Amino acid sequence: MIPELFAKAEGKELRLALVNLVQEIYQQVKQRLQQAVAECQSQGKLQISHLPGFVVEVPREKQHGDLATNLALVLAREVRRPPREIAELIVEYFDRRDTWIDDIQIAGPGFINFTLASGWLYAVLPVIEAEGEAYGRNDLGRGQRIQVEFVSANPTGLLHMGNARGAALGDTLANLLAASGYKVTREFYINDAGHQIENFALSVEARYLQLLGQDAKVPDDGYHGEDLVETMQHLVAEVGDRYLEASPSERRRALTEYALREKLAHIRRVLEEFRVKYDVWFSEQSLHDSGAVEEAVKQLTERGYTYEQDGALWFRASRFGDVKDEVLVRSNGQPTYFAADIAYHLNKFQRGFDRVINVWGADHHGHVARMHAAMEALGQDPGRLEVILMQLVRLFSGGEILRMSKRTGQYVTLEELIQEVGVDAARYFFLMRSADSHLDFDLDLAKQESSDNPVYYVQYAHARIASILRQASRDGIEIPKAADTDLEVLKHPAELALMRQLADFPEVVAGAARALEPHRLPRYAYDLASYFHGFYTECRVLGEEPSLQKARLVLIKATKIVLRNVLGLMGVQAPERM
Repeated sequence: MIPELFAKAEGKELRLALVNLVQEIYQQVKQRLQQAVAECQSQGKLQISHLPGFVVEVPREKQHGDLATNLALVLAREVRRPPREIAELIVEYFDRRDTWIDDIQIAGPGFINFTLASGWLYAVLPVIEAEGEAYGRNDLGRGQRIQVEFVSANPTGLLHMGNARGAALGDTLANLLAASGYKVTREFYINDAGHQIENFALSVEARYLQLLGQDAKVPDDGYHGEDLVETMQHLVAEVGDRYLEASPSERRRALTEYALREKLAHIRRVLEEFRVKYDVWFSEQSLHDSGAVEEAVKQLTERGYTYEQDGALWFRASRFGDVKDEVLVRSNGQPTYFAADIAYHLNKFQRGFDRVINVWGADHHGHVARMHAAMEALGQDPGRLEVILMQLVRLFSGGEILRMSKRTGQYVTLEELIQEVGVDAARYFFLMRSADSHLDFDLDLAKQESSDNPVYYVQYAHARIASILRQASRDGIEIPKAADTDLEVLKHPAELALMRQLADFPEVVAGAARALEPHRLPRYAYDLASYFHGFYTECRVLGEEPSLQKARLVLIKATKIVLRNVLGLMGVQAPERM
């Protein structure tokens, strides 16, 4: 049966018992490594003045064991000897008595890899069963308030592929942080002020007049998308030529308000269809109306971080290490977008967030340092502002880059992508690469119902388990409770590998939250599905002798829970049938 440590524990106590065991294993390995180095030193095998910092962690590749350390590599510089030679000494003097360690190997340039005995894995399945959808959650954030701002697309057009990737990344990151004990606020910043809105007003006015038979032209630097024609068609259908005789300023104001409402409603609807819901929709214009922009500029000036040149007011960003200073107020007296953005970020901290995270396109890379500088100039800790820069997306179909939308004649929209491949595939594919990597999105692959399609491969694992459990129910087989089942009959390598992968999930969630790397989730999900499919090929569940059948039913039920949990964090469905 499961180890004595878990025999009487239930619920939260069971989870804590597992957490304590995992921590105990890590700490024990680390302590024994320190003792091995000390013994080497006492025997005159190594001479070191101090033990540098080193890590004990789960290696990325399973063939490298259950735990690995870089201790020999960090020692090599100080003792001036090859790291593999140091590793051999450490292994020689490493005391594995009364540990879970089954084997130790030296790999690569000098990593030391540890393989654990399988006994501790039997404790994992009862914990997963007891925790259910909470399995994988942790208290890393300890209730800290954290804001994640993402997408924040201009309300002057449709959502494109960059916005789509940002939506998947930002929403999944928010899910990860919420699962790690943070109080998360999702926020969309509406860029509804400034020069772009002036151009937008001229553009919608031109479309409105054109629809009424007037001679009008969209400005060269205006918005030429066909979606604006549709918006003005909707308006004409409602009010006809009501604004034809109005003054240009009154007409533009009315048309712009109508168009922005429609565009924002469309953006909200498409994002909700993409399973993204915001807690706050924050208007840039509100910062101007409330005087927050003027106040931020005033504070920077009072602190001595502005100066006048060529009739404009500049921020001394270079004083904080930026390559150049930035204009805050133009010579015509109008504040820049940068000034409004400073006021917005100051507002975030004034609302009491402990940390603020922005998901921006890579084209905003130059904006990061100057925003950190502005926050520091205003007395805020710039380390509390973190920016994830997201690289471009290229769509492929038929092996060719797809640049144009059939409907808009311009870029492919998120709405079109959802219609083409579905929400599950779109979200999964956007998450498969780290934000700082370019993403090639293969439309043909995303639509395939085969093991070549990673999201289908993972979802099929969940559906296959559901099918087995349904068959068991039809056959009158009761699904046993983990705590009442002899799990130590699970000895097949495929069973042990699957349990080991299940055990890793809580640390995957915590690690992804710490590093702000949502792409770790699809990688884990795919690996878990691979271990399950391998298990399914090697190990029959139904029709085995009773004790083994019971244990395997417990194992696949736990696998189903974890697959559902990881997919849930990604905003991807876990289907019961496919």
